[in-house]
Amino acid sequence: MTVHISFSNIRQWVATLSLLMLTSLGWAGPHNPTVAANQKSEGLKLAQAVYDNPTGQDASSQVVMVLEGSGSTRQRKLFSYALDKGNAERWTLLRFVKPNDVAGTGLLTKDYAGDESDQWLYLPALERVRRIASSRKGGRFVGSDFYYEDLSDREASMDHHRIIGKDKVGGAGCTLLESIPVDKSNSVYSKRILCIHPGILVPLRIDYYENNREEPTKRLQARKIKRVQGYWTIFDSTMYNLQTGHSTKLITINIQYDQGIPEALFSQRGLSDDSREIPFRPQSEDSQED
Repeated sequence: MTVHISFSNIRQWVATLSLLMLTSLGWAGPHNPTVAANQKSEGLKLAQAVYDNPTGQDASSQVVMVLEGSGSTRQRKLFSYALDKGNAERWTLLRFVKPNDVAGTGLLTKDYAGDESDQWLYLPALERVRRIASSRKGGRFVGSDFYYEDLSDREASMDHHRIIGKDKVGGAGCTLLESIPVDKSNSVYSKRILCIHPGILVPLRIDYYENNREEPTKRLQARKIKRVQGYWTIFDSTMYNLQTGHSTKLITINIQYDQGIPEALFSQRGLSDDSREIPFRPQSEDSQED
């Protein structure tokens, strides 16, 4: 999965006909074994199609993070970089540049095939890079409503999937996909329900469930999607904490794909030296939209 709804989704399209077949399926109840098996099979196909949705070999974006709650609003500015290594291996780097109390803070994530990933956090005040333990998957990233797990990749094979119906988000129809971890220990979520637009294979909404609760504890919702350099890109999304009322909005100011970002940028040394990133930071969104 972040789904990298905010930072990166790198894969290929599936045939239009198969999409029409997927979205025509409705929820017929668990009493029919044949229908249940078909839902799981088609659910996995849809999940894989979303995972394979292309967004370039690399990407860099300028993002504004808005944190709201307890009657206050705070803004942060950051840059995000992503590199597709192929074979389900993806690297991402997040770098805060404003305000001063978080400026220079960076998070490097390397996701490998299967359930293997590494994360490192750079704290400029300490001038050191420290590894993020896997036990902190449910920890909040720099006080936002995103967990560290939300900023990691998640392959379709890591969950059981089934299509459970249809819904609408902002008037747009979408297919409801339920995803439950195959191994409960590798996720802080007991399940996720994604509302996927059938035409562009982008989740318009994701509900997150924790500790087997019947109601979601978090919700990620997209509001503005545009096509840039041929890739569908989410420009406005919000993660809601449904228990506290706190929320974190991510607004993409501009983005650029396929610049040839070097692998050296995604290293512990690169994490502690943001000067390497400057040539690849997007400067303008002019002429980006198709």
